[in-house]
Amino acid sequence: MKKLFKKKEVIKKEETEAPKHEHIEFDTFEKLDQKIEDTLNEYANMTDKQRAYKFTHNSFAGALVWALVLNLIIETLGRFSTTSLLGGVEFVFQNPIVFLYNTLIIFATLVVASLFKRRVFFFVIASIFWLAVGIVNGVILTQRMTPFTVKDLSILDDGITIVTNYLKTWQIVGAAVLVVIAIGLLVVLYIKGPKKAHPKWKRNAIGVLLVIVMTFGATTFMIGTGRVQTFFGNLAYAYRDYGVAYCFINTWLNEGIGKPSGYSEELILDIFDKSELGSDNAMLLEQKDEDEKHPNIVFLQLESFIDPSTINCIDISEDACPNFRKLLKNYPSGALTVPACGAGTANVEFEVMTGLSVKFFGPGEYPYKSVLKEQTLETIGYDLKSLGYSTHAIHNHRGVFYNRNTVFANMGMDTFTSIEYMSNVEKTPKNWAKDGILVNCMLDALDSTPSRDMIYTISVQGHGKYPGEEVLENPKIKVTKAPSEELKWKYEYYVNQIYEMDVFIGDLIKAFEQYDEDIVLVMYGDHIPAIDLTESDLENGNLYGTEYVIWSNFGLRAKDENMYTYQLASHVMEMLDMQVGTIFTYQQNHKNSENYLNDLKALGYDMLYGKYYIYGGKNPFEPTDMRMGVKDIKIESIVKIGEDYFIKGQNFTERSKVTIGDKVLKTIYLGTDMLGLQEEVDPKDVSKMKVSQVETKGEILGTTE
Repeated sequence: MKKLFKKKEVIKKEETEAPKHEHIEFDTFEKLDQKIEDTLNEYANMTDKQRAYKFTHNSFAGALVWALVLNLIIETLGRFSTTSLLGGVEFVFQNPIVFLYNTLIIFATLVVASLFKRRVFFFVIASIFWLAVGIVNGVILTQRMTPFTVKDLSILDDGITIVTNYLKTWQIVGAAVLVVIAIGLLVVLYIKGPKKAHPKWKRNAIGVLLVIVMTFGATTFMIGTGRVQTFFGNLAYAYRDYGVAYCFINTWLNEGIGKPSGYSEELILDIFDKSELGSDNAMLLEQKDEDEKHPNIVFLQLESFIDPSTINCIDISEDACPNFRKLLKNYPSGALTVPACGAGTANVEFEVMTGLSVKFFGPGEYPYKSVLKEQTLETIGYDLKSLGYSTHAIHNHRGVFYNRNTVFANMGMDTFTSIEYMSNVEKTPKNWAKDGILVNCMLDALDSTPSRDMIYTISVQGHGKYPGEEVLENPKIKVTKAPSEELKWKYEYYVNQIYEMDVFIGDLIKAFEQYDEDIVLVMYGDHIPAIDLTESDLENGNLYGTEYVIWSNFGLRAKDENMYTYQLASHVMEMLDMQVGTIFTYQQNHKNSENYLNDLKALGYDMLYGKYYIYGGKNPFEPTDMRMGVKDIKIESIVKIGEDYFIKGQNFTERSKVTIGDKVLKTIYLGTDMLGLQEEVDPKDVSKMKVSQVETKGEILGTTE
């Protein structure tokens, strides 16, 4: 409308200023007057809803209004599992500036659509992205206590493999159908949707640029005034306090360990005293043969393991973990602060084995899925190998989960026994392997070498999701009080898994007591269970707290201490009077330093992203030639009975498959010494048959020679 009146004024001015002899067709006035009158009539006949639509459709205002709505939805979904449907509204009133800042971030992504002819399509795409972030974050928070991050996309393939442990079949099918429908609608929208014939590129580009500049300026202001932080000590609290949009973007932009201020060779070497560095002014391992002077060292990381009696909101019929509680009283133990809450097992492993905190990395980052895929890192594995130890990893879950089948080679492991190398594995009702299988796995690892061994074992039985309905018949432990009926069944399932894990601990101790070599066993829970726990629900009030105990069969003693997981391995080695390796030497000698964490972080940067000043300028660690499993899987003979082939051998498991080259043949497991072939093969290819361990997605982990 303003444009029509302005055009009329221009023509009127031209009429006044035109020379008298010049003839101008001013009937344009009549056309303009008619158009103005028609437009006014059209506007007058509009409903309020239509006027609002016209206003928002032709300006950035619509995007701003929708950004406010989107942000409210996202924040509500992010709080639904812990508060209520009003959680998002409460956030608006409690932190209005932070809420508006997150709205601005979303708004900046929406207005970019104005630069395209198919602006409606791209506006919808941006909206779907943010809605997906909100929905996925809300769903994840109902399954675990850690929010959705960009880093979770790197473990998407792993998540898909265990989705049946969390969702029912109809839920998976329903989600798949919705995704297909959504993709179909987007295709239709792209083809049939509105298309701007003559976009005002210049005006829109200036507007978008101004919004982006405003967003960056607001970010600088928010960080500078402390309203939001760039370091997230507690990821869940950060999402709650700083907003989902800001934190999610931060987990994308913030990755790895930041370069220390003034990073140089002098800065790194000055962390240590001259006497701690070698004659070459570097921290290089010296190969020794000292393993027999020291005991076997076994780490046992227990999935979601805490003492149920420390959960205030429930009562149980009897003690669920008497063996573990007895060990706490009689052996060195203490509180352990872990980096994960309800999830994050792999990061607990990383901290114990490396002595570095994962909080040095980007928020929500898994080093197993980032830097350790590409390079080696000094760990307790490499350090003990320099003393003559053999090193083993054991996990009763898939070998490829979190890239362990490749990452452990970059962490100094000689062998890795995953569930594909275990036979007759008993499962929980939620399809996780029970931990009892691990006793023989650890004994097999000890027996596999003449040297002393370091074994890192990761259990899985206590893993969620915990069912909100009754699934156990005649459970040993009953929950007699709980906040709700649904939580009663979740806790009852959980405490009975803990009970069985405690039985496993008792069996393991008995086995180690009879072993004829010295053994130190370090046990600890990796994180609390993901059952919507709050600080008030726990006796210690710490969502990041578990317990550790250090048992030995030769009377090793030390005072009880509380510590972080990244301090645990150095503490054990100090108890054993062992000092070896860069990080563990630093931990033992400088843990009371004023610059303790800053220097530890600087060492981590130098060893992973820097110039390896601590090693004299070159990474000295090569990936190990890691073997999958400790038992030889052998073919002894291939027998043909009728038209069928049978393979006789040793140490077969349910994941043993007959292969010819890279082709996996249909195979049936008949026992640890027998496999049956379920498809026809050319007799000429029989001599080429081998047996491979194949994980559920078809990847071959290892093959007989």
